[in-house]
Amino acid sequence: MRKLAALLLACSMALAACSDAGQEGSAPARPGPSAATGSPSASVLGPSQRVKVEVPSGLASAPFNQDRYLQLPAGWTAAVYARVDKARFMALTPGGDLLVSQPGAGKVQVVRAGAVSEFATGLRQPHDMLFAPVNGQMFLFIAESNRVVRYPYTNGDLKARAGQVVVDGLPDTSTPELRGAYAHVLKNIAVHGETLYVSIASTCNACVSDTVSDPQRATIYAYAAGGTNASRRLLARGIRNAEGLAFRPGTDELWIVVNNRDNTLVPDDRDVDGDGQSDKGKKMPQFVDDYPPEEFIKVRDGGFYGWPFCNPDPGQGLHNMGFLRDYELNRDGSKADCTKADPIDLGLPAHSAPLGLTFYNGAAIVPLHGSWNRTKPAGYKVLYIPWTLTGPADPVDLATGFVGADGKAWGRPVDAAIGTDGTIFISDDAGGTVLRLTPPRAN
Repeated sequence: MRKLAALLLACSMALAACSDAGQEGSAPARPGPSAATGSPSASVLGPSQRVKVEVPSGLASAPFNQDRYLQLPAGWTAAVYARVDKARFMALTPGGDLLVSQPGAGKVQVVRAGAVSEFATGLRQPHDMLFAPVNGQMFLFIAESNRVVRYPYTNGDLKARAGQVVVDGLPDTSTPELRGAYAHVLKNIAVHGETLYVSIASTCNACVSDTVSDPQRATIYAYAAGGTNASRRLLARGIRNAEGLAFRPGTDELWIVVNNRDNTLVPDDRDVDGDGQSDKGKKMPQFVDDYPPEEFIKVRDGGFYGWPFCNPDPGQGLHNMGFLRDYELNRDGSKADCTKADPIDLGLPAHSAPLGLTFYNGAAIVPLHGSWNRTKPAGYKVLYIPWTLTGPADPVDLATGFVGADGKAWGRPVDAAIGTDGTIFISDDAGGTVLRLTPPRAN
C-alpha cells in the first residue's frame, strides 16, 4: 500500500531492496520484501513471458471460469489472492492484512490469508484508504465521497472501531448546486506528518464553474490530520482528477497521477487528417486518441497545472511538458497564461486512466484502468516507472494481458499494494479480484 511507505527510495538504481525504516513525520513503515525475495531492476525489468494466472479452488467464477494469462517479467508468477466485487483502493494493515474498498456497496472488506470479511459497512462511496499515526495513535483514514473519517486501529482488528470525522462537507452529488451530477465524486487522500491531503476532483470534463466554486474543484486541499474543516488550505489547482496521492518515501514530495480531459478540439493549425488543410478547432478521433496525455506530477504548494484552460503539450516529449491553450475555454489566452502553469513531470498514455500510485523499491507502480473513448483501447495494464536523480524515467510494462484475444477486457487494474513478502497486490474492479504478482526469489 502506497501510503504505508515501506521502502525508502534507493540512492542508486540497484537491484537491492531499500531499508524499511520509517522517516520521522512520515507515514509508518511497512514491512519490505524478505531477503529471499527479489525486486525488479529500476532500469529495466528484462524480458517478459506469458504466465497463466493461478486460481485457487473456489475462486474460479468469471472471468476465471477459463484460463487467463498475463505478460510478466521472466520469473514472475500471478495468482488470484481474493475475490472482492468491484475492488477499488487497498491498504495493507500494519499486521499484513489487506483492506479493499467497495464504493458502490458502501463497504470496506478485509482480506486475511485469502479469506474475505466485512471490515466497515454503511459508508458513503468509500474509496481511498491509508494508515498513519497522529499524536502517537495509529489511525485508518477512509475517504468517503463527502468526508474523511479516521478510525483508531490496533493490530489484528477485523472490524472498524468507532470513527472520528476529520473533514466533512466535501462536495459530492448531494451538493445543491450540482443537482446530483458529479463526474468524479470519489475522493483520494494522503497523510504526511500532521497534514491530511484531499483531492477534490472536477465535476465535469472541462468547465469553468469548478474553478470558482467553494471549495474549488479540480484541486488538492490540505487539512490538519487531527483537526477540523477550519484548517482547510488550497494546496494546488488545475488538476482535473487526481488519483493515487502518495509521498515519495523518505521525502516531502507529494506525487499524483491525473486523469486528464476528453474530446479535446485541435488547438492549432496542424493538419491532422493529411488533406493539406488546417484542422484547428475540430473534434477529430485521430487527434483525441493521443491528446492530451495523462499526467504524473510532483505537486508544488501553490501550483497550477492547467485544467481546464491549458492542456499538456507532448510535442517535445513526455517529460517536463509545457502546455497548449484549450481551444474551447482559453482560445485567446485570456483565461490563463499557459506559459506560467507548472510543467508536467511525466506524461502517460492518453485516456489510459491511471488510478493507483505506489512507490516500490526505487520506482513507482501505476495501474492503468483503461480507456473508454479511444478508437483503439489504451491502458489495461500495470506500469513500472523507474526513478532517476531528476525524477521519473520512461515507464515500462510490468503486467499486461488484461484484454483478451476478442478485444474485450477481462480485468481493469485499479490500485497496487505491497505485501509483507514483497509481492505486489493488484485490485481489479472489472473482474472483482485481487491479484498477487510475485517476483522471482533471489539466487
